[in-house]
Amino acid sequence: MNILQVLPELNVGGVETGTVDIAKWLTGHGHKCVVVSGGGRLVRQLENHGITHYQVNVGKKSPLSIITSIKALKEIIKKEEINIVHARSRVPALAAFFAARAMKRPFITTAHGYYSKHPFSGIMGWGRIVIVASNVMARHMMENFNVPFDRIRLVPRGVDISRYHFNPDISKGQKGGDYTIGMIGRLTPLKGHSYFLKAISIISRTMPHLKVLIVGNPPKGREKYREDLKLMSRRLGIGNIVEFIEHSDDIPQIFNRLDLLVLSSIAPEGFGRVIIEAQAAGVPVVATRVGGVVDIIEDGLNGVLVYPRDSQSLSEGILKVARDRAFAQRVAQEARRVTEEKFTLDKMCQQTFHVYEEVLSRQNILIIKISAVGDVILSIPSIRAIREKFPKANIKVLVGVKARNSLKGCPYINETLVCDFDGKDRGFIGLLKLSDTLRKCDFDIVVDLQNNKRSHLLSFLSLAGLKFGYKNRKWGFLLNRGIKDSKDIIGPVEHQFRILNSLGISSADKKLELWPSKEDEELIENFLAASWVGQRQLLVGINLGSSDRWLSKRWPLINFARLCDELSKRYGARVVITGIRNDMNAAMKLSGMTKSRPIIACGKTNITQLAVLMKRCAVFVTGDSAPIHVATAVKVPYVALFGPTDPRRHVVFSPEGAAAGIAIKKELRCSPCYRPRCLLNYRCMKKITVDEVVEAAGKLLKLSQN
Repeated sequence: MNILQVLPELNVGGVETGTVDIAKWLTGHGHKCVVVSGGGRLVRQLENHGITHYQVNVGKKSPLSIITSIKALKEIIKKEEINIVHARSRVPALAAFFAARAMKRPFITTAHGYYSKHPFSGIMGWGRIVIVASNVMARHMMENFNVPFDRIRLVPRGVDISRYHFNPDISKGQKGGDYTIGMIGRLTPLKGHSYFLKAISIISRTMPHLKVLIVGNPPKGREKYREDLKLMSRRLGIGNIVEFIEHSDDIPQIFNRLDLLVLSSIAPEGFGRVIIEAQAAGVPVVATRVGGVVDIIEDGLNGVLVYPRDSQSLSEGILKVARDRAFAQRVAQEARRVTEEKFTLDKMCQQTFHVYEEVLSRQNILIIKISAVGDVILSIPSIRAIREKFPKANIKVLVGVKARNSLKGCPYINETLVCDFDGKDRGFIGLLKLSDTLRKCDFDIVVDLQNNKRSHLLSFLSLAGLKFGYKNRKWGFLLNRGIKDSKDIIGPVEHQFRILNSLGISSADKKLELWPSKEDEELIENFLAASWVGQRQLLVGINLGSSDRWLSKRWPLINFARLCDELSKRYGARVVITGIRNDMNAAMKLSGMTKSRPIIACGKTNITQLAVLMKRCAVFVTGDSAPIHVATAVKVPYVALFGPTDPRRHVVFSPEGAAAGIAIKKELRCSPCYRPRCLLNYRCMKKITVDEVVEAAGKLLKLSQN
């Protein structure tokens, strides 16, 4: 396994130390790790362990620097045969993301800091997997950067326990020397040094033998902050007991001098590595309740928690530990036990390695089918075939809001993504927001089964490495694995299977499926019981129409009324009328035209409930709409009435194990026209007679009874 880690620099800090620790562990376990940074004092550690380091200015924010970094990273990925790109900071992550995309390598991130809610920070949520060190960081990335829960992995930071001498039996201050309190970390206002110094000024009045160490360096360009703190300590009258020390690589040696560590941060900490370092060394910790600190310290058991920005509370916490030797020893011993159990370096590295393994073994696949309900049902054989080809993949399907229930309970997918082009995803801005959601899912493969301009654009904007579909005149050039469409008249499933051939899927089962729940079955059972339908009652289903757009697919309402009466008269059948809520007025009008008084179910079922209702029918009659495919999926014989469309392109005729289907169509010179409205008075539908439909239904009834 070859891993590339990218970060701004390799100087002092938890991010830098963790990067070096992972690199050493991987190398020691027979893997290869390459690190890219702007350089720093820790580069020598990498080189001493035979770890390759490239110095690239990946931490600069200028567009030119980012473009230059992308080019350099692409060359490194190719030269070092990198398998995974792992970014550990925001600016380098941007260049690393596009380099990984260009080279078709998985990209992951570790979100170290409690980032402000800013668009630029969102890059840390773009990883296929986002590693966080604490539960607080996990919630932060989900709530503020919309990172899905299933892409977050909790990997607490760890320390090398063997480097720390643990002896909590007696403090150095209680041997007659100074009682030494320390703060270790970057010198920035967010660490709360001013509140710490004020707390020290309070306790110094009652603790004569007190020594304070402030260890750390300010960020580049902000060196004045150290001088400000020195001035503040003098003004508080504690300048003689406070010592400022530049950061040392030998942190265990610093802890050998300390009786107590204080972390007085005023902003949420992503984790708090220095806490577990102190606990490994047997040094009690007093810390503020911020961010990931609460994941490490349980107040009163393995440390003491105080409120941030409160010097009085901080001083009381310090005195609680300093004055009670037995309490300090209990806290230190419990802290060491918890550190050994949860926060060791080996555990952190193993968990990170498991993330790498997961990323390499699991591909992210998006299937796009954003059309009508029936078309989504027709895509199920393709979805099933893709799952069989990629059994470990994370497969998501993008569907329209009206078809959201079509894949309910589908065992072949991990998630259904829903778009609404008449609502939240309306217009160009809505499309961009939707594409941003897709991009964050970090797809390797997009299979575009919709094949229109909108779906091709979404495929492209997802930034997936491989994009499959038809290269048609509807912006098919945006697909890098598109195939040429043909004019052959073939069924809808076979048409999709041609795309699957490009993925190495040579043949597949055409069977349609739906997955109604027990709740769906109970609802339909109660509905039929309320309509006085017995278990032996012969039911025939009739679907009145199609979508509001396709008026040309509708059979005259008077014909449906006559059909209801004929089915009742000849076969003793009870008719149930199905359709969407908009069909209710037509259904009520039809009911008034009949003598048989059919059951009205329009608008009372979703697609899976309709499937249960249709299974109860001996025959189903419908125009060219979704119920054809529902009937096929649940193996119910059907009569389909076609006018402006060609049944050979839209129907799955009797796949193995399915019930029979009869399509009735009149051949006219103008048909098939594929026009939603007709200038010739809808002749193709009106020429279909009631007797023809009754005869076809009778044939199917006889077949089902034999």
